Amino acid sequence: MNRRAFLTASGVKKKNRPSRPVVTGRTSSGIVPYTGAWTRNEVIHLLKRTMFGAKPDDIQYFEGKTMEEAVDELLNITSPLPGPPLKDYDTGDAEVPDNNIPKGTTWINDVNEDSKIAWLRKQSLKKWWVGVMLNQPRNIREKMALFWHNHFATEMASTNNAGYAYRHHTLLRANALGNFKSLARAITIDPLMLVYQNGEHNRKGAPDENFARELQELFTLGKENNPNYTEEDVKAAARVLTGWRNDPEANDSYFDPQRHDEGNKTFSSFYNHKTITGRSGNAAGEEELNELIDMIFSKGREASEYIVKELYRWFVYYEIDDAARVNVIEPLALMLRNYNWEIKPVLAAMLKSEHFFDPLNQGCIIKNPVDFIVGLCRECDVMLPDSSDYATWYSTLDGLLGQLEILQQSPGDPPSVSGWPAYYQIPSFHELWINNDTYPRRTQFTDIMVYNGFTRLGFELKINTIAFAASLSNPGDPKALVDDSLEILYRIALSDTAREQLKRDILLTGQTSDYYWTNAWNAYIANPGDMMAYQTVYSRLNELYRYLLALPEFQLS
Repeated sequence: MNRRAFLTASGVKKKNRPSRPVVTGRTSSGIVPYTGAWTRNEVIHLLKRTMFGAKPDDIQYFEGKTMEEAVDELLNITSPLPGPPLKDYDTGDAEVPDNNIPKGTTWINDVNEDSKIAWLRKQSLKKWWVGVMLNQPRNIREKMALFWHNHFATEMASTNNAGYAYRHHTLLRANALGNFKSLARAITIDPLMLVYQNGEHNRKGAPDENFARELQELFTLGKENNPNYTEEDVKAAARVLTGWRNDPEANDSYFDPQRHDEGNKTFSSFYNHKTITGRSGNAAGEEELNELIDMIFSKGREASEYIVKELYRWFVYYEIDDAARVNVIEPLALMLRNYNWEIKPVLAAMLKSEHFFDPLNQGCIIKNPVDFIVGLCRECDVMLPDSSDYATWYSTLDGLLGQLEILQQSPGDPPSVSGWPAYYQIPSFHELWINNDTYPRRTQFTDIMVYNGFTRLGFELKINTIAFAASLSNPGDPKALVDDSLEILYRIALSDTAREQLKRDILLTGQTSDYYWTNAWNAYIANPGDMMAYQTVYSRLNELYRYLLALPEFQLS
């Protein structure tokens, strides 16, 4: 199957739009506030883009609010940060075991850089992260945490200090909707980033250019500017950043003035030949770092448009044409500069805009594996183990983590400093999530979740298709059952012919009268203990949802 054809939302008509300057693009909508209908369709679209899946109870909750109230609540993060990961592992053959940490308690305050323990702790952290996403509160924090992880990409595999990894991801989560400039500065001397980009080895006489390059190319300015920063700018920035080191005992970084290049650092015409005066002493690192960040962000247009494009590809659509650039990217970038690099008001404007709710921007993005797996579990209200039973909880999360890795998205370990290719690889972008290997594996996962489930320590992780159907508005009506299911699970409308065929072939088992299903459902509801009645409903619902979850339409958000 051609992947572009797979993604195309054909037959969707644009609403009438106010006249605009003629700019070439797939849609002319912009960032003026959306004033169209606020129905379940728009609620589901908003939730699928800002959270992992649209749970039926979340849909119902936000239906009771206006569009502005819904977006504001999603962006008003008041819930506390999640509790820390726990020790769910045995120390095995570690040379330096952490037997001082009882199982079921957190390891984050214990320093241990044994390679075996490090690997176990990082796996614990990854499993914990999957659990946090599964149990996310009604706000955008977890979607933003994954966004920043992709943007400021690091790999847990680069360090034997799992505490650095936990600290790093707490930083991203705590600053999910904060100040972009402040976060870029904090990331620069973050212990995990210092390890990953060799910053802790950057010293006078032997400057390491890795982070200095990525700070400009991937994290703040991009590489499409004309003119752009130069190789000499990379070298000068590397000299500014000499002297930063990590202290594993404190789980923090610090500045060592003895390793700092005290000479002046002069930059190119791109930065107006700015010179950062070399300094000495304990304050030199902070002072020169602040000046470097101020200099980079003085390129306001370049920095603001770059991060807004990243947000756009994450929340709206992967392709940015001339119309999107003029009508969306540039005005949002100006807003970001006017708000002194605060992300929250810019994201609010994006999510409340007519462009975000434009029909052409609905159902047009292939779900990444996290959206696919975590979203499925949340939308189908899959029963999870009690997290107080940490052994079963972490074992179950381990199974889901393994599925994410199979589908080529391992939280904590993107493939490179550029993040996952689906967010930067031109021209395919999100199409890269689907290939001859991953699509059958996605279908295999949903088949198992419907029929057999995954069993860990006696707990069965499985979609309860009867409970899901019962949560819908009128499960005894086969047409309503199909329509309600598709409304939650799909963002591309199936034709009436396809819906009728689903109803007839599966729920009615080839019959033509709706009462064949209605009678079966009512018989089960009247006597749930009747195994024949149960089996009739159970088998038909399993086949219905297995089929729906296997179709290409389910892959779209």
